[in-house]
Amino acid sequence: MGLKDKLGKQFVITTELGPADGTDVRTALEKARSYIKLDAINIHDCPMARLRINSIALAHIVQSELGIDTIPHFTCRDRSLLGTQADILGAAALGIRFLLPTTGDPPHHGPFQSKAVYDLNTISLISLIKEMNKGLDANGKEFKGPTNFMISGTTSAVGANMDAVYSRAKRKVEAGVDFFQTQPCYDVEKTIAFAEKMKQFGKPVIIGLMPLKTIKMAEYMNASVDGIEIPDEVLSKIREGVSGAAVACEFVAKVYKHIDGIHIMALGDVKASNEIIEHTLSLIS
Repeated sequence: MGLKDKLGKQFVITTELGPADGTDVRTALEKARSYIKLDAINIHDCPMARLRINSIALAHIVQSELGIDTIPHFTCRDRSLLGTQADILGAAALGIRFLLPTTGDPPHHGPFQSKAVYDLNTISLISLIKEMNKGLDANGKEFKGPTNFMISGTTSAVGANMDAVYSRAKRKVEAGVDFFQTQPCYDVEKTIAFAEKMKQFGKPVIIGLMPLKTIKMAEYMNASVDGIEIPDEVLSKIREGVSGAAVACEFVAKVYKHIDGIHIMALGDVKASNEIIEHTLSLIS
């Protein structure tokens, strides 16, 4: 059963593919083959404005080699309105069935003298994909062979203004989002409250997990990354030497009945990911 059939009906597990060096995707594919069990793999689109292989092309390779659904990220940063539509058609022709529209990190984060395009924002890109699913281009003109994408939307389970978070989630649903994947979560009570509140939209919510490798990493994320809050209890466990994977497993045990799945962001750490996957499968089986 593929991701499309499982979403909202069965618990799903997704993760992200680590960066490939140029055209050499062998290492990334070898890691991907090492996961115990997954329902889909997200493919980043030049994160932090650094050069990576095209996300749609790599998603196609992963699907062909591994036989698993992929969710390529698709940024507004690098594509004109015309180029966006061409790439959407190309993705559909290559058998991609999921897309995650995102703004994209500004070019100044990366090493290149590149100009951002931003003909579309995330909301308008979601709307465009939905129209193309109907066989209509940006001008409302019919084309042959409509696309057939499910659209993932990003959101956060915590924030200084949760009303704004829910408002933006509502706008994404109205634009055409089919399910959500969140920023990394660590606070059990806030995550459960968020999941319950999100049920008003009737869309599956996959909760993000990022195993904390060091206390330095944990403190930096807690202080500097929007949409992430790490409770003092979790920080104390990391200081005491409890592994990030073990902390994540404990978190999953407390929230899994309230959510539709987990999205593991382990920065290429297959061992930690498999520990979380194995623990999760023992809970849901």
